[in-house]
Amino acid sequence: MTPRVCVVTAGHLSTCPRMLKTADALHAAGYQVRVVSTRHVSWAWQTDLCVRKHRPWAWQVVNYDRASARGKQLSSGVRFRGAQAAARAAGPARVPLAVGIRGYSRVHDELVTAIASEPADFVYGGTTGALAAVAGGAHRLGVRFGLDLEDFHSAEQTDEGSALAHALAERIEADVLPQATFLTTSSPMIADAYSAKYKVRPAPVHNTFSINFAASRKRRGPLRLYWFSQTLGPGRGLEDVIAAVGRCGITAEFHLRARPIPAYAAGLASFQARVAPSLKVVFHDPESPDRMIELAQDYDLGVSTEDGAVLNHRLCLGNKIFTYLAAGTPVLLTATPAQARLAIDLGAAATLYEPGDVDALATILQRWNGDPNLRCVAGHEVRAAVHRRWHWEHADDRGALLTAFRNALG
Repeated sequence: MTPRVCVVTAGHLSTCPRMLKTADALHAAGYQVRVVSTRHVSWAWQTDLCVRKHRPWAWQVVNYDRASARGKQLSSGVRFRGAQAAARAAGPARVPLAVGIRGYSRVHDELVTAIASEPADFVYGGTTGALAAVAGGAHRLGVRFGLDLEDFHSAEQTDEGSALAHALAERIEADVLPQATFLTTSSPMIADAYSAKYKVRPAPVHNTFSINFAASRKRRGPLRLYWFSQTLGPGRGLEDVIAAVGRCGITAEFHLRARPIPAYAAGLASFQARVAPSLKVVFHDPESPDRMIELAQDYDLGVSTEDGAVLNHRLCLGNKIFTYLAAGTPVLLTATPAQARLAIDLGAAATLYEPGDVDALATILQRWNGDPNLRCVAGHEVRAAVHRRWHWEHADDRGALLTAFRNALG
């Protein structure tokens, strides 16, 4: 009988490329795949529909969108806020675990119900709000489970309430990680952090992608920089890039693809006009994950600016980096520990600067702007590095994931 695997994310299908790639890889390897995801953001839902259109695996959606599932949006919010209030009152270490779980994951109960609604032989999932649900759904089905720890969840937030969220994450992780048949994560340094904290050893499966190089990179014109994310907001290091262009006085373009926070985008445009008038900032709408590599092809540098203030940001290797690489685009990285280690392997395909060092970044951009040979060498280096190691089909990424499933399911 074909093994049945349920793949779970507490986010949108299109905003969790790791689970999307997992579902595709498992289906191609002969597993019967069912994906459980959520719906709560209108623009991401439209992208979900595009992503899902040509994929053959089954899909279930937990809907708590304000417009289309107002009742569930209200009831889940009441339960979530009530559980958080209880956790604050009792303390995250003393509140019953069941309450802590519901103060950490807004739709935990709905995810568990969806997971257990159809038979499965194994459950695998990731993202912040899905860890306990994967375990709960698997227990209800009477099967084993695996967890993907894309981030170091007990040290990944900075906003109000992060201390409570981190403490609840610790409670949940301490409970569910030892029960998992296997664990995966997105970088060796995150694997090391989980190992040190919980005495478990996740297998690194990087956020790599399939190669999609442009036919030619012989592009003329101003230096073109590219950055993308789900949201365009503060704390991304974008102001440093703009200030550096202004400081070195080059003509350049900075392309930003994300859903903007309007007030922030207006402030960024005003900042650019004031400090870097020779820079053109271009805003782009989010796109389907299936197009992100193609859209990253026509640039000189892909920007991955992690400020390092949050522990998870020092340890992670995000989707941006490997999207740029898969497109054949060299990368501009802040020198966080994880990115600095990767840069050693990438050679001339990567350029590093210390977070906040605008002068050093200005020198780098001026050199890139005035040295066509540097762009050519970096282009060759990135293609060589991607072919050698940094693509999804490599044995240490997709291969490692499929090996974990084969070992788990026999």
